[in-house]
Amino acid sequence: MAEPERTPDGRFVVIDGRRWRATDPDIPEEAAARLRSLLMRARRDVGAARRAQDSEAERDARARVHAAKVALGERGTPWWEQDRAERRQRWQHGLDTLN
Repeated sequence: MAEPERTPDGRFVVIDGRRWRATDPDIPEEAAARLRSLLMRARRDVGAARRAQDSEAERDARARVHAAKVALGERGTPWWEQDRAERRQRWQHGLDTLN
């Protein structure tokens, strides 16, 4: 799969003409891959909960989606406004919480 277009500063990706915050490039690849896997699992769980009309399970799954997105640096305090220690703490906390 080709890499999405990025803004010149590298902070955003452009997909179908929309800007989305890019994943923190300082996350080690192994950790980023694990977080992406957890994100995809949570997204699948949102769909399953919606199909089952289980609002509690949907809330839980959406919370996990949000936690993974924050850990990846795609939500919350922008990664470019954090120092390296804060960034590491953010993604490590996400891994600890979601595993």
